[in-house]
Amino acid sequence: MKSRPGHEAWMRRALEVAASNPTEVPVGAVVFDAGGTELAAAGNERELTGDPTAHAEVLALRRAAAARGDRALDGCTLVVTLEPCTMCAGALVLARVSALVFGAWEPKTGAVGSLWDVVRDRRLNHRPEVYSGVLEADCAALMRGFFR
Repeated sequence: MKSRPGHEAWMRRALEVAASNPTEVPVGAVVFDAGGTELAAAGNERELTGDPTAHAEVLALRRAAAARGDRALDGCTLVVTLEPCTMCAGALVLARVSALVFGAWEPKTGAVGSLWDVVRDRRLNHRPEVYSGVLEADCAALMRGFFR
C-alpha cells in the first residue's frame, strides 16, 4: 500500500533509534498508538544481551504492550527500518498490530513479501495493513554502511 502522511516522520524516528547503538545491526522499531503517540522504541539488542530473540521489533512490541498494559496492540502501528523476519512478522501478528510500516526490503530473511509473506497469510486470523518502502533508500544505506 502507498504510505500515509506521517509515515516518513515516524520512519525518521525509527532511523534515529537504529543508528543509536553502533555495535548492533542497525534496525530500529517504534510502536505508535492510533493517535500517533509513541508507545515504545527499540533497536536490536542481540549483541548486548546475548539473546537471539532480541530483535528491535520484538523488543518494541514487548515495551509497547507493557506501556499499554495489554498484550493486544489493536490500533497500533509498528514502524521498522527493515522488513521483518519470520519471528518478528509472527510476533506482530500475534500482538494484533493494526499496521506495519517498513523501510528497506530484506531479500535474505524477509517475511513480509521477500521470502515469505507471513502477515498476509489468509490462514491467520489477523492481518495488518502493510506499507513498504518508506524512506527505503535511507534505511538501506544505514544497513550498507554498517556492513562495510
